[in-house]
Amino acid sequence: MPKIRVLIVDDAVVVRQILTGLLASDPEIEVAGTAANGRIAMAKIPQLNPDVITLDVEMPEMDGLQTLREIRKISRRLPVIMFSTLTERGASATIDALSAGASDYVTKPANVGSVGTAIARIKAELIPKIKALVAQAQAAPRPAAAKPVTVTPVAPRLPASATTRIEALAIGVSTGGPNALSSMLPQLPGDLAVPVFIVQHMPPMFTRFLAERLAAQCQLKVCEASAGQRVVAGTIYIAPGDFHMTVVRHADGLVIATNQEMPENSCRPAVDVLFRSVAKAFGPKVLSVILTGMGSDGLRGCQAIHDAGGRVLAQDEATSVVWGMPGFIANAGLAEKVLPLDSIAPEIVRIIRGAGSPLRVAG
Repeated sequence: MPKIRVLIVDDAVVVRQILTGLLASDPEIEVAGTAANGRIAMAKIPQLNPDVITLDVEMPEMDGLQTLREIRKISRRLPVIMFSTLTERGASATIDALSAGASDYVTKPANVGSVGTAIARIKAELIPKIKALVAQAQAAPRPAAAKPVTVTPVAPRLPASATTRIEALAIGVSTGGPNALSSMLPQLPGDLAVPVFIVQHMPPMFTRFLAERLAAQCQLKVCEASAGQRVVAGTIYIAPGDFHMTVVRHADGLVIATNQEMPENSCRPAVDVLFRSVAKAFGPKVLSVILTGMGSDGLRGCQAIHDAGGRVLAQDEATSVVWGMPGFIANAGLAEKVLPLDSIAPEIVRIIRGAGSPLRVAG
């Protein structure tokens, strides 16, 4: 099998050397070339024909965002992984890049701790993303004229509580999530009378900028959740980076709780943690949705929701950046429907308002 060809774009010589070394250590990957800025990268792309590009956010002459926009003019499918700093400027630029079509991102280590540990973390994070994104990009695309259809999952199980009134919506998402959320959430009407809880795998600061971006697009109120915050219907709560988010029911209402307990599925926040808590807090009155993402986070949480009598939807493979998380749900038979991204918001509204109610989805 041919090796995955990577083009590394970064203005720092040391970073290019580090990335070249750690990627070359994997037998399935080869570094096709490097570039010190976006202008050089654009000249090299047709020569090197890379399978994936790692792209620094901040560079002279042509920065990462400008370069990404130029790449997307010539290819919509070529995976691009942004390489950003854990700073406010880096976080904001990365959210901009994801909105402009970047496939995913990896954060540079802070200037603390062992260099070896930092390199190992980048390797553990970057290589699986490269392989997953390239595999999805190289999968045979469906005919352009074919209309996405609902996919029937393996051994589908419709909960007995299909007519139970839904009082909460919980969403789990990872790779490709910011774009998926930006597409789906603005379709939810402002009078949707349930709280919405979201885990998007992202570090601190990134989740705040994501919440601010979504708040400007959505009819529902959007915020980065905080410990002790009272849960209000019609509000979208984004789990803060590096904190698990749970929902706790008290005598006087529902409250957001956060913690920094051990990561689950190598994630904090983790979808499983949130979903277990909403299963406990709402029982059969919760609707859960798993969108695009790597790995299996959300599988045990969806099982808990299903076992409590709640309902589960999953995004289909054709519209997912990576069909890892939703694929696990579909193959486990937990999803009552597996839907293309543009069909998920209407289905959410239909379920929450009741199948017999008029369907009103904001365009």
